[in-house]
Amino acid sequence: MYRHIQALQHVSRRTLSSSARRQVENKVPQKQKHYQEDNGIPIHLKGGVSDAILYRTTMALTILGSAYVIYELVCAAFPKKKE
Repeated sequence: MYRHIQALQHVSRRTLSSSARRQVENKVPQKQKHYQEDNGIPIHLKGGVSDAILYRTTMALTILGSAYVIYELVCAAFPKKKE
């Protein structure tokens, strides 16, 4: 059992210490320039089509949820009469 744990420690140490780091380009300055540009588009829609779809979906769910809450409150305020 101890031998398996020791082997696992050795493998994990070797992969962490000898693995080459990927060189990732820093895209933050480009994104900052894009989002800070004054082109009349609201910040929550500057991401493109996916942001517009997400925004509209969120607004639709919010409106539908609010309407359902009001409906349930009205149903609770005026219970059905038992005959």
